[in-house]
Amino acid sequence: MSVEPLELDTDPEAYLALHDLLDEPAADAGLTDREREVRETARRVVAHEVAPRAARLDADHTFAGDSVQALARAGLMGLVFPEHLGGSGDTNVAYAVAMEEVTAGCAATSLVFMTQMHAAYPILLAGSEELARRYIPGLLDGSVYGSLGITEPNAGSDVSSLQTTARPTGEGYVLNGSKTFITTGDRAGVIVCFATVDRSLGRRGVTAFVVDGGWPGVGHGQPFDKMGMHGSSTAELFFDDVQVPADHLLGEERGGWSVVMSSVVKSRISAAAQGVGLARAAYARTLATLTRLHGTRLPDEQTFALAELRGRILQGRLLLHAVARQVDGSTDIPSGQIGMMKQACTDLGFAAAVEATRILGPHGDLAVLGVERCLRDAKVTQIYDGTNEIQRLLIGREITRAMGELT
Repeated sequence: MSVEPLELDTDPEAYLALHDLLDEPAADAGLTDREREVRETARRVVAHEVAPRAARLDADHTFAGDSVQALARAGLMGLVFPEHLGGSGDTNVAYAVAMEEVTAGCAATSLVFMTQMHAAYPILLAGSEELARRYIPGLLDGSVYGSLGITEPNAGSDVSSLQTTARPTGEGYVLNGSKTFITTGDRAGVIVCFATVDRSLGRRGVTAFVVDGGWPGVGHGQPFDKMGMHGSSTAELFFDDVQVPADHLLGEERGGWSVVMSSVVKSRISAAAQGVGLARAAYARTLATLTRLHGTRLPDEQTFALAELRGRILQGRLLLHAVARQVDGSTDIPSGQIGMMKQACTDLGFAAAVEATRILGPHGDLAVLGVERCLRDAKVTQIYDGTNEIQRLLIGREITRAMGELT
């Protein structure tokens, strides 16, 4: 077999033709005309300006800035934000289908893409109108990069154990502490930082702030060397007596926990969409490789395996769309519902990539075919935005509560 890059990596029209072929009527039936329009826009931008760069970004560990800027120019960074802040006021379903498209073309680009939204959304949710106008437009047009500062060396999924402190002063707060595994942390100009005003209070002490990445005392670490997502940087952040004005508080003092919990709904839609997008990318690359090997008549064993994958990807898509639609209609979605979506879809992405490498046999680990990249990129989606073990815990608690109501 030729070890040249697949056609979908070098020819945008070939990319579009294959991914159009993989659309499922059962999933499309639930989309509005506008949501299909958003998907079409995202797919075309990805085919022409994101997917062709993906392999090089992965090989060279080059930041996906050019790809992200292309998405910003197309108006895709502000899908769930109001127009007066540079957004388009679209649904969470529109955002989910766009995220799936970006991920299918380059998962690392999708990680930077979604982090812009993750940094902007808490400001929209809990910040003043002045803060929103000052910081959100730059995040949506890509002129500044953002980070969400939650994870710490000793506080990952348990946000109530934060060690970064916020000491009240007469004019605001002084932040001290550090964050780790922060997406785009090395270049963040806008940081939504969660800290505690009193460690003894646990989650009741958590408070949220907007921090300018250029302020005195803010330190940016060097990017970590990672297994996957090479086109997205992940680094530490340091806060050394950082002076934060009182008007940069998000919500109320000690109100950060509710900001976290409201924000993770959006971030878990992002991760779930990544899972579906990675599964689809692995499937598409496997299909393209098998067609190169065998023509249009594939061996039965491989056809059966592809049929299984196709069904599982459709199931993941339907779950993603259904929960995103719930979020569009309500602000009170049970955490178990969000957890099932995040856990199931990201597990799908990893499992589909593993299966794709198995189907391809000796060709599965060839970097030029890109399936092994899907596998490396998929693993971290099961870990961030609340590990899948945490999601299972949330789902289990919901089951227990429901059973308790029957007794």
